[in-house]
Amino acid sequence: MIEEKLQRKLGLFPATNIVIANMIGAGIFTTSGLLMSGLNNPLLMLSLWIAGGLIALCGALSYGELGATMPGAGGEYLFLSKLYHPIFGFLSGWVSFMVGFSAPIAASALGFSEYFTRAVPGLTIWLQDSGLMQPGPAKKIIAVTVILIFTLIHYRGIKYGARIQNALTLLKVFLIVILLTAGLSSGNGNFSNFSKGGDVPSGLAGWKTIGLSLMWIMFAYSGWNASTYLGAEIKEPARILPRSLIYGTGIVVILYLGINFLYIYSIEPQAMKGIISIGGLAMGNLFGKPAEVLFSILIAFALFSSLSAFIIIGPRVYYSMAKDGLFFRSVAKIHPKFLVPSNSILLQGLIASVLAVSGTFEQVLTFMGFALGIFPIMTIAGIWKLRKNGSSAVKLKGFPITQLAYIITGILILVLSYLERPIESSIALGTVAVGIPVYYLFQKRNI
Repeated sequence: MIEEKLQRKLGLFPATNIVIANMIGAGIFTTSGLLMSGLNNPLLMLSLWIAGGLIALCGALSYGELGATMPGAGGEYLFLSKLYHPIFGFLSGWVSFMVGFSAPIAASALGFSEYFTRAVPGLTIWLQDSGLMQPGPAKKIIAVTVILIFTLIHYRGIKYGARIQNALTLLKVFLIVILLTAGLSSGNGNFSNFSKGGDVPSGLAGWKTIGLSLMWIMFAYSGWNASTYLGAEIKEPARILPRSLIYGTGIVVILYLGINFLYIYSIEPQAMKGIISIGGLAMGNLFGKPAEVLFSILIAFALFSSLSAFIIIGPRVYYSMAKDGLFFRSVAKIHPKFLVPSNSILLQGLIASVLAVSGTFEQVLTFMGFALGIFPIMTIAGIWKLRKNGSSAVKLKGFPITQLAYIITGILILVLSYLERPIESSIALGTVAVGIPVYYLFQKRNI
């Protein structure tokens, strides 16, 4: 077993940092403009960010109990296999392969291209005027190039990649602090923006918009379960793992609310609609065009941190599945020189590149959000089984209200999102369904 080679060295501080680093990614820097297009109301948008934060905290509390009881590597892959049946663990890993890591990599790369072209608009203008390429395809090529560069970086070894990852994470946290401090103290925004905007559509149409908006917000909060993937390397998991999830998620919720407050303070709702590079626009409104260019570049490079983190973590999940006989044997190959799961890294880079080319940022966001919303609901429902068997290593407060809140809201978000975006949601469901025959093929191969 791979876990026998892992040592419990991570304490509370690094485990919490892992949660924070995985949560703060493309979502907070790209989704608010898309949200405003449907919601029309800044206070409603801010309320949904609060609701999303509370849902994420409910998830963190639930996974804290699961992680303390089953402190191994793999997160949901481990939990679902032990709670129900290996097929559910496989399907969660299959979705991680097709969506959970590859799609966020694609989304981060597309987010980078949006910020980069905002900072350097002359590039796409020159390509268009020269008759070489329209702005849309140019942004996709930039995104794919970024994915390939970081795939090659992490192909060369974990130590080399980790040094770059640490630097990018520090840049991201520092950037958020600067954004909030400089923006809110500038005095150049307008608090009247909070009372502007229209109403969300009434009836079912309004609820579908809210459901889809919450799904996008939950993408921004995804990562609240990050330390459970490293459960086999955390010291005193019954004590430290739940705290890392709760503290990390709580800190990110506060930061996200502050950033969205800044967006509304600096941009009128009408001007915010549909803007992906929302952070650059906010700083441009507050401090002028030079600041817009500077912060667009900084945010673009800060998005490298999330992209890089997913490229590190994802291949280790596929490697574990392959070692268990539930994935292609070649994916378990370790590079003789760089000592990384090289085939797994290259395969993930290929899938992420295909996703970046095949859809818009909004489509990738919807496809990813729907697929990733399914298995946490199943996982959290398993706490009733733990409690019934008396096997919980630690019983966290809030049961069963915390779990019911997550499960009910999660199901509602999926249903409403499907009604609003049936094509992307159906593709996500189809991705899960394809995993079922694939599981039995791997099972048959190992008989």
